[in-house]
Amino acid sequence: MPEQKLMTEPPGSAARREFLTVLPGLMLILALAALDQNIVSTALPRIVGDLGGLSHLSWVVTAFILTSTATTPLYGKLSDMYGRKALFYLAVALFLAGSALCGLAQSLGGLIAFRAIQGLGAGGLLPLVQTTVGDLVEPRQRGRYQGLFVAVFSVCSVVGPLLGGVITDLLSWRWIFYVNLPVGGVAVGLITAGLRHPSRRLSHRIDYAGATLLTLGTTALLLLLSWSGTAFPWFSAPAGGLAAGVAVLVVVLIGWERTVELPILPLHLFRNTVFRLATLVMALNAVAMFGTLIFMPLFFQLVMGESATRAGLFISPLMAGVLVASILGGQLVSRTGRYKVLPLIGLSASAGAFFVMAWLATKSEGVLGIEACLVVLGLGLGLAMPNLTVAIQNAVDHRDLGAATSAAIFFRSLGSAVGVALSGAIVTGRLKATGLGGVADQSVERIAALAAGERAAVIGTYRDAIGTSLVAGGAIAALAFLAALWIPELPLRNAADRTRPRRSDP
Repeated sequence: MPEQKLMTEPPGSAARREFLTVLPGLMLILALAALDQNIVSTALPRIVGDLGGLSHLSWVVTAFILTSTATTPLYGKLSDMYGRKALFYLAVALFLAGSALCGLAQSLGGLIAFRAIQGLGAGGLLPLVQTTVGDLVEPRQRGRYQGLFVAVFSVCSVVGPLLGGVITDLLSWRWIFYVNLPVGGVAVGLITAGLRHPSRRLSHRIDYAGATLLTLGTTALLLLLSWSGTAFPWFSAPAGGLAAGVAVLVVVLIGWERTVELPILPLHLFRNTVFRLATLVMALNAVAMFGTLIFMPLFFQLVMGESATRAGLFISPLMAGVLVASILGGQLVSRTGRYKVLPLIGLSASAGAFFVMAWLATKSEGVLGIEACLVVLGLGLGLAMPNLTVAIQNAVDHRDLGAATSAAIFFRSLGSAVGVALSGAIVTGRLKATGLGGVADQSVERIAALAAGERAAVIGTYRDAIGTSLVAGGAIAALAFLAALWIPELPLRNAADRTRPRRSDP
């Protein structure tokens, strides 16, 4: 396959020319993923207000993350076998079809189902982009481009919440899904023009059984986190049944992956210390991060009484911090060849920002302190996430590049889904514990129209609930910092040694 051949070509050759040609398409693919995720987050209160069920807000996101998480390793394996280009076509087509259906949804259940379809395509967007970068750029220079891609992702993330609020206020929340269609069309055109076709098609069996077990286990885990404490108590027969189901599925999956020829989740990757620990840190960081992304727009609209447009504006400092840190961090890694210290700085800053923001969310009436915390949180995330991807890609053999990248993104996406489900369970559980569970199904506008005393009680409960979820985020970010301390730091490879195999455990 060309991907394997490209790794033997010197810098400035056909590999570099192809990369510069396909670069705009890759950046648009990332823009597609970032715009969708962040536009939707700001519009969620209006969406569930129109379709019903504010307490089910997290499921509009969870359904998307669930299917995108489950399909991510499959995209990586298929792209290793058949090349990146055909998989780009499939991923974008599914994503755009799901986007169109979401815009047409007439019920919350339908929207959740269509978001799941959208996630089937989204699961391939980020891993295919990052793997293509791994094909065409040597590890020593990869940090520079990873920083650029994260910068594109972050710019769209800064614009996304504000754009989502403006579209929701001026047009309709349905247009936040329709906007994906022209962006996706241009991206497909650029990928078609820039990325070379594979020279031959490899025939291998796909581990569909492993993919099914992975999906079932992920679904059971998310249902356990989402329903425990809300639909039934944590210590109850249904919760125990789901927990037992998760354990059984994990054991069966591990047993199956040990025997299958081409596993969907190669277990030998976990013998690599860098992969094992960096993946754990990425997953924990995602757990902490996504509760903030989902519930801070709700906090600004419900607790602070802001419009969707202003809520999008207030969440933008988080992504602005990610943007600045990702660009500077990528440059520093490329120049120094050191990738460990930046995630440590970032994770410690993130943990502190979470704890301070939790206190401010429950005690403060202003937004200035919260905005400062969001900036610090964004800077911390920008220093951590892209450099951990560079560490993983540098530590594995090229034959495992697609599988390792996709597996890391799978666990990060799983962490995102767990973070959304866990935060949703915390918020909904606190509401039910105070006897306000029924109010949680009302829209932001209806809550604002309640009598003063009842409205104050609801807002106070939301303050406490969102503050609790932020404390949980800080604790998880602190755990990620402790895990990052043990990541080995390997020299970043240059073009001359990029084909040399790595030891199974550095």
